[in-house]
Amino acid sequence: MSSKNQYTPETVTHPGMDLAEKLEELGMGPKELGIRMDKAEKEVIAMLKGERAITPESALRLEQVLRIPAHYWLKRQQTFDEAEARIARQELLAQAVVWMRKFPMASMVKLGWIPSESHGTEKALRLLEFFQLSSPNAWKQTYCDQQMKLAFRISLANTKEPFAISAWLRQGELLAQQTVVPQYDSTELKAALPKLKAIMAAHPVDFMTQLQDTCARAGVIVVYTPTLPKAPIGGCARWIKDNPLIQLSDRQKRNDVFWFNVFHELGHVLEHGKKDIFLENIEYSEVDAKKESEANAFAVKWTLTEPEEHEVSRDKPLSKTKVREYAERFGTHPGVIVGRLQRSGVLRKDVMTELFKSVRIQ
Repeated sequence: MSSKNQYTPETVTHPGMDLAEKLEELGMGPKELGIRMDKAEKEVIAMLKGERAITPESALRLEQVLRIPAHYWLKRQQTFDEAEARIARQELLAQAVVWMRKFPMASMVKLGWIPSESHGTEKALRLLEFFQLSSPNAWKQTYCDQQMKLAFRISLANTKEPFAISAWLRQGELLAQQTVVPQYDSTELKAALPKLKAIMAAHPVDFMTQLQDTCARAGVIVVYTPTLPKAPIGGCARWIKDNPLIQLSDRQKRNDVFWFNVFHELGHVLEHGKKDIFLENIEYSEVDAKKESEANAFAVKWTLTEPEEHEVSRDKPLSKTKVREYAERFGTHPGVIVGRLQRSGVLRKDVMTELFKSVRIQ
């Protein structure tokens, strides 16, 4: 018989009911059965009431006394236990719906992270499967209580949107699992920095592919994850087993912001240990804040150095032609120069914006 034609009852009774019916048929009471099984009467009564499971040991004794195979009782007990577990699971999923609503589910469905055909408790189940966790409490222990420190070393408990941020981070992990790279080689990565800067300066159409391929040769995984609502994160650096993972978004969709984030995360990889995870909008300790400053300095060094920025700033009046000439001489991109000067107040936010390149990653 095919499984789809099999009848699955709404409720499954405890095997103690079968046992009670058999005893009634035999005219045997719980006291007599207890004596024959060498069990206390209260244990037999508990089985009859469904308050005690029929164990393999009890099933063998029932087989001896009642001539009903032990596997019958064990199968009935297994079926009952599974049914009870599924009922409890449905109750948990009903509670998980409230938890699920705290995530940007519409965006996650649109991006294909969660199946679009799922609804209600099924959607909550799919969200738990996305995280590879069994319950909302397991999510809390992982992302807020730091119970899995080998996998996730910071707490999102103090962030404004731990739900959206955790989803963004999880998608990065899933993409990393699909990527095969050689063993990490810091020497290879350092040697690749000039090439990465050249890619930044040229910003070709396939800049993301070139970035990923160059880093992959050094054993560094680079993935792109779209920005989620309430999780405006530009980048993150952490280690997945023995390989660094750099997770990027196209936040602000400008090449100067994107490449600063790239070199910022590379700075974390090269200068800081495997035990750290660095993410925007997190309340860092004094030690970690120092590391953030070090990563910023690393990004400045490889995008536009402070002396280079000062040289451009002193050149007035500054024209687009001059910015392009400086970019060519410094080996950077004109948009990087404009972005830095806008942030320092040398240029207004609406000046030379046409020198930016749009970052839209598919």
